[in-house]
Parts: sequence; C-alpha cells; structure tokens
Amino acid sequence: MSFKSSFCLTILAITFFIGGAVRCDELVEGKDFVYVARDGGAGGYEAFPDVARLADGRLLCVFYDGDGHVAFPSDSLPNGGRVSGCFSEDEGKTWSEPFVVFDSPFDDRDPGVTVTEDGTILVNFFLLDNPVRPHTWYRKLGTWYVQSTDGGKTWSRVYPVSDNFFVSSPIRILRDGRWAVGLYNEEPNYEAAVAVSDDQGKSWKTVVIPTGDLQVDAETDVVELSDGSLLALMRNREGKNPMAWSRSSDRGETWTVGESTGFTGHCPYLHLTPDGTLVMAIRTPPEERTISYEGIIYSSTTLRLSPDEGKTWGPPTLVDRFLGAYPSLVNLKDGTTLIVYYEEGRGSSIRARKFHVNNGNVEWDTF
Repeated sequence: MSFKSSFCLTILAITFFIGGAVRCDELVEGKDFVYVARDGGAGGYEAFPDVARLADGRLLCVFYDGDGHVAFPSDSLPNGGRVSGCFSEDEGKTWSEPFVVFDSPFDDRDPGVTVTEDGTILVNFFLLDNPVRPHTWYRKLGTWYVQSTDGGKTWSRVYPVSDNFFVSSPIRILRDGRWAVGLYNEEPNYEAAVAVSDDQGKSWKTVVIPTGDLQVDAETDVVELSDGSLLALMRNREGKNPMAWSRSSDRGETWTVGESTGFTGHCPYLHLTPDGTLVMAIRTPPEERTISYEGIIYSSTTLRLSPDEGKTWGPPTLVDRFLGAYPSLVNLKDGTTLIVYYEEGRGSSIRARKFHVNNGNVEWDTF
C-alpha cells in the first residue's frame, strides 16, 4: 500500500465521518454483501485483503490485522500489525473465524495470496519498522513470503523477495511456471517494478518499469494476457496524474515506457472473469470526480472492464462508497466473481460482493 497517500485518505475519512467508515445504506448485509472479517483479534482494524481458491476448493482471504492504518508494537499489541486469514467453504457466503498467518515483531502488511499448480499456498507481504526518528518516514524492511503445503494448517519460515521494494499484489504464476509479482518504491525514488523468479521463489530478479514523464505511486499489479504478454498497471501519484500501464512481451524481462490510462486510480488489481473479460478493481480517488454521494465527492471502490485486454477501459462501476478498496477478485464455481475490499476508518472490516459480466456490463448477484 502507499503510505503517505493512504494516510492522507485516512485523515479525509476521519474528517468526513468522525472516525467511522463511509455509510452505504443501500447495500444490504447478507444480500448485497457479506462480512469476511470484522475483528481479527489484533485491535479491530482489518484492511488490504486478498483472496484465492485453494486446491481443495475452499477460498482463503488474507488481510492486514491491526489496531489502525499503521500498527507498531504497543502494550496492547506487542507485535504490531500482522497477517491473518479466513476460510470459506461455501463460495464466499460465510467465513471462518480469523487465524494468524504471520506475525513478526514488525508491522506485517498488505498481503497477497496465490496457489501454485501443486497446491502450495503463497502469502506475500512487506514489513515496516518504526520511524528512524519521531515524525520521520518509516523504515522499510522489504517484501517477503511464507508458504503452506498443508492447506493453511501450518506456515513456513519467511523467504525474501526484495529488500528495498514494497508490495501490494499477489505473486502471479505464469503459464510457463515463472513467478512474477508487482513491486513499488516511494520517496525519494518513486518506482514501479516487477520481480520474477524461475526457481519457485528461491531467487528473484527485479526489473524497474520505465514511466517516462508520468508520476506514479505504483502499487503495481501484473496479469498474463492470452498471447503470453504481461500487462502492468500502476497507481498514479496524488493529484490528477493518471494511472500508468506498461506491457512486456518477454515474460517480464523488459517493459515498455509507461503510458496513461486516462484516469486516476489506486491499488489496481487485474483479473480475468470466467468469460475472459479483463477487470480492473481499484479505489477511485476524489480527484477523479466520477462518483458523488449526497453532494460530496468521496473515494470509492470501483470496477472497470476492458474488452481488448487492457488497450481501453470502460467507465467505473461502483462497488461500494467505502474509500478503503485494495480489492482482490476470485472466480466462483457458479460463473460469478467475488470481490473483497475493506472499509477504512476505526473498526474497519473486510467486505465481499459478487457479480457477473453480461454484454460488457457488471451485474450484481446475491449470496
């Protein structure tokens, strides 16, 4: 996740909602949406979810579990923020009690989850340490992952991906077996990157994506397209700078210079629905000014569809007026797609909705 930008949005939320989350009264719990997790046991603030289907058919949603947007060790939370998870055995309708995936003495955050061909579960995240001095920037401790070979009962030691980049998306398993994951860096060297591994995560090579004159805050995600090329999407820097996209025709070894999508967006997640439609799930920031509620412009969770594998994108479809986002998607057995996202604000929870694509449009389904 992007700290400086997200911190500003958190303050925005507190200003509007007096410490609570955005109301979305037209959504009905149990019909339009379900709660994945409301309190993971580490302070009642759940955020940055990611979801995948396991080899045994269950769904696993992992998420940040702390007492606030950044949670360092304290008397009430000795290890600070952690990575927790929930299982669903009924296609996302109900979820298990949360359990701990990884909890270090640092702030363990923004997890992603994927499953390899042999059923191994990979959960990646990054670590933050306390600020070097009071009121200064946090000390980053790199991107890491853990794995489980027993369906999430036990988890391995941590393995490194990068010691100087953040992560906001899951590891993607390419058709030829290569692993790829979007990375990013913040001030003073704002960068977008993709790390690739040809030995199942034992070693990684990080390739920086050139972005030219575009200003990105990154939160890079990557997806493999039908022709084997890779598409990367990157978050815009704050203000009205557009999101950027780039393509690689050589499995992530080189990337085209980033180009504008024509719209702003945060924390992109790229996903192919059962009918082959490419979906981008994002947080639409206030400056996009495409969605308003009762006369006030809010950040919101939105979807955009592409009919041509990312060359063009349709208008935003509102998922929820909550500003949290950091969404993730997984296809369900009935042909629909599940989206998970978070609310933001004190007591933030993880929500889920499901939809299908019909004639190029998003249609919402009930649970």
